[in-house]
Amino acid sequence: MAAEKRPLVSHIFTADPSARVFDGKLYIYPSHDLAHHGEDNDNGDEYAMEDYHVLSLDSVDAECVDHGEALHMKDIPWVSKQMWAPDAICKDGKYYLVYPARDQEGLFRLGVAISDSPSGPFKAEPDYIEGSYSIDPGILQDDDGRVYVYYGGLWGGQLDKWRTGTFDPTAGELEGNYDPEAVAQGPMFAEFAPDMKSFITKPVNLTIYDKDGSPILCKDEERRFFESPWVHKYNGKYYLSYSTGTTHYIVYATSDSPAGPFTYQGRILEPVLGWTTHQSIVEYEGKWYLFYHDCELSNGINHRRNVKFTELRYNPDGSIITIDPAY
Repeated sequence: MAAEKRPLVSHIFTADPSARVFDGKLYIYPSHDLAHHGEDNDNGDEYAMEDYHVLSLDSVDAECVDHGEALHMKDIPWVSKQMWAPDAICKDGKYYLVYPARDQEGLFRLGVAISDSPSGPFKAEPDYIEGSYSIDPGILQDDDGRVYVYYGGLWGGQLDKWRTGTFDPTAGELEGNYDPEAVAQGPMFAEFAPDMKSFITKPVNLTIYDKDGSPILCKDEERRFFESPWVHKYNGKYYLSYSTGTTHYIVYATSDSPAGPFTYQGRILEPVLGWTTHQSIVEYEGKWYLFYHDCELSNGINHRRNVKFTELRYNPDGSIITIDPAY
């Protein structure tokens, strides 16, 4: 593959790629890193993204096309700043972009924007999805047509501040107001209504378990969920991949149901250059691919990232072969 492990585009900085196949082409929905001259901190203030571009590939060897700005925060009444990692699906002939951003009170919410084309432009719904919070939506359109969303991220993503079900600005790992021995939060999980504008189930937090049936604990930073939930199906099983954050791995857990329980299985991607790591997994023309980002183009500047991809392979038992991004 000519593009394997090389930045897809270099004229802008892109991150958090959600890869989808529409009309026989690969479409990538990344976040768009902008220049930032403020403080870099654990709250993610340096990630000051304001818009989305849609990328596409006619084949895995083709040159990547940037379709330009597809949605900007100035056109969304409820958004104040920080449009982070999005995802998209096609349903009933329409394309739905689901994205996180901070509302006018500074809380991360999820919004929906709609287009007649996978490349946009997208028109945003006037308000965020009621009952949504935190970041990193990953959408699963199951074989029966039902649509689920997995979302959430600790620290700047605020998930740890919602542990009780209401927002507590003094709670969370960054403030030290948590128990390392407690069961780790997993991603949030909900089902979309048929019109993709609301949830028809109350969002619940999914617990991730060890193979012995014990829940993963907060202190287990090599396996616990941090952000970037993504679910794909392979041979009838549901694979939940996610970032461990502080230890910089992409790992995965599996289940027989989209609602879990999910059992931890192992690593997909070793640490990349840069602090964040974020992935999507997609099947295209009979092969599976991992899309991810690193900071190669910026020589390690954490908020100046670039999207890459590489082939993902499975063992005969369905386990995923770990990828070293350096090779």
